[in-house]
Amino acid sequence: MDYVKKMVKWGDTHHPKWVDLIRILLGGFLMYKAISFLVYMGRMTDLMDGTMDFGLFALTIVGHYVVFAHLLGGLALILGMFVRAAAIVQIPILLAAVFVVNANTTMAQPYIEVVSSVIVLMLLVYFMIVGNGPLSFKLPPEEKRHSLT
Repeated sequence: MDYVKKMVKWGDTHHPKWVDLIRILLGGFLMYKAISFLVYMGRMTDLMDGTMDFGLFALTIVGHYVVFAHLLGGLALILGMFVRAAAIVQIPILLAAVFVVNANTTMAQPYIEVVSSVIVLMLLVYFMIVGNGPLSFKLPPEEKRHSLT
């Protein structure tokens, strides 16, 4: 537990403001991908059906998890609230995108999806370490929250 506190303190002290712009853009990109996954849910389940040995119901559950996690995680990244939790929820999705879904690309297909998945994965790991940054919504301290009610 002491290691986590040290990581949080280091992330809070080593976070320039321009990195928050990258965090906000990453959140917007994740929300865009969630909407595109929702629009093309049938194509996504067909793609996953060829790579994973799940039933159709399990693929539908995974697809909805991806959409829900990208929407809420993207919103959390944009607002700067619960950034570490949002990144932790996103990382398994991006690992699957890099190693399972995008692994069956051929030489004729462009690698833009693989490259974007790797970049987003690296940014999520970075924001999992450094946290939200100075340009974010913050909850009031514990004593002020109790005085508001």
